[in-house]
Order: sequence, then C-alpha cells, then structure tokens
Amino acid sequence: MIDHKIHTLSSLDKQVTLWKNQGAEIVFTNGCFDLIHKGHVAYLMEAAALGDRLVVALNSDSSVQQLKGKHRPIKDEENRLMIMAAFSFVDAVVLFDKDTPYDTIATLKPDVLVKGGDWKIEEIVGSDIVIAQGGLVKSLSFHKGYSTTKLEDKIIRASKK
Repeated sequence: MIDHKIHTLSSLDKQVTLWKNQGAEIVFTNGCFDLIHKGHVAYLMEAAALGDRLVVALNSDSSVQQLKGKHRPIKDEENRLMIMAAFSFVDAVVLFDKDTPYDTIATLKPDVLVKGGDWKIEEIVGSDIVIAQGGLVKSLSFHKGYSTTKLEDKIIRASKK
C-alpha cells in the first residue's frame, strides 16, 4: 500500500533524518495539487530527478480555501494525499495548514527546494532556509496551458451547455 508515504510533520521529520543519515539528498516541493494534470506530473518528475527522495507538502483543505476561494479544493485533502502518494517518484507526502510551508521547510531542512517556473527564486518560500544551509533552490520548467483553474473553468462551461 501507499499509506507508509503519508506522514505527519513529526513522522516525516524522523523519516527525512533517517534518509539524510543514509546519504540521501532530499528534494522538497509544495502545492495544492487539486486536479492533477500533465503539467503537475511533468513538474513532479523533474523535481524527483534532482535528488534521491521527493517530499511533497500539500496545502490542507482550509489552506487551499484561503488561497483559492471557498469553491476549492475540488478534491479533499484525503483524496489529494492518496493520489500524490500513489506516484512512484514521490517518496513522502505531508499536509500543512498555513498559507505557506515555511515551518515545514524549517523543520525538514531539505537539500533542494523547488517550485514551478512561474516562481522567481527570491519568491520561493523557504529559499532563505535552504540557501543558508548550502542547499539548492530552483524554479522548474513551466508547462503553459495546464492549470487546475483552467480545468475547473472547462468543467463549469461544459455543465452550462
């Protein structure tokens, strides 16, 4: 099963420490990942290739609502956690309940921090933490034309026909 990939921050901190002690390089990213699409998959695969273990922090339902509005998320956090954990290139998943994953990044201290190409390095939350410890912060390829908002709009338009 994939349940072993879904963590609390405390259990993930222990797992990341174990991986680091084994010499693994930890890559971290975060997001809502509400309706998974081709852009998400390509992005996550690119992130996973930058290290030995990929950790994905997902916005909780309340965090997504604060960022995207009351109509979101479309899929609840339990669904989003399970879908993310099912990817073979994702090694661990954790929820965070704030506007940003800053505290999660501060706890885990990943070696590599990534976001999508629509983010500038200096805008990436937690970049200060990772850079201060000698880690790498990257803005990955942006896959134009793919977004959850566009999918949501398409569904709404189709339902009105």
